[in-house]
Amino acid sequence: MSLSSLVIPVLLAGVAVCGLGHRADVYGALTHGAEEGLTVLLRVVPALVGLLTAVSMFRASGAMDDLSSLCAPVLERLGIPPEATPLMLIRPVSGSGALAVATELMTTHGPDSFVGRVAAVMLGSTETTFYTIAVYYGSAGIIRTRHTIPAAITADLTGFFVSALAVRLFFGGT
Repeated sequence: MSLSSLVIPVLLAGVAVCGLGHRADVYGALTHGAEEGLTVLLRVVPALVGLLTAVSMFRASGAMDDLSSLCAPVLERLGIPPEATPLMLIRPVSGSGALAVATELMTTHGPDSFVGRVAAVMLGSTETTFYTIAVYYGSAGIIRTRHTIPAAITADLTGFFVSALAVRLFFGGT
């Protein structure tokens, strides 16, 4: 048995022993934490279900393909491969959807291609903005996002552009 396989059990046992040493109700704290976690889950799940349903409908309707075709000329001028458009549209909404799109891009174009590298850097440089906002704001009960969404979308757009630029600078052109 390796040391790394003992880290979690030792940590849990250490917390329990420390709690008992302070005469704390360890089991009561555990069940209270689980209850709070389920309450947060109940507040967050409806937003996530709606978000994931919207992404599925967007892809199934063909609207993503139409929007990709529409964006292609602008993206080419910015140095972003038009093939990455579906990734740019899905990434702010769904991490697993973005991973599926990136996998498809890498399978089609190759992981060492310009498109594959840009897709990989985009995945690592951007956030699932709407998913994150739904989870964190939903769990905190915040309804009005105010400046969060415009700032986050600006950050995502910057990440998309700089991803293509970085790949071009470090690995050469298209």
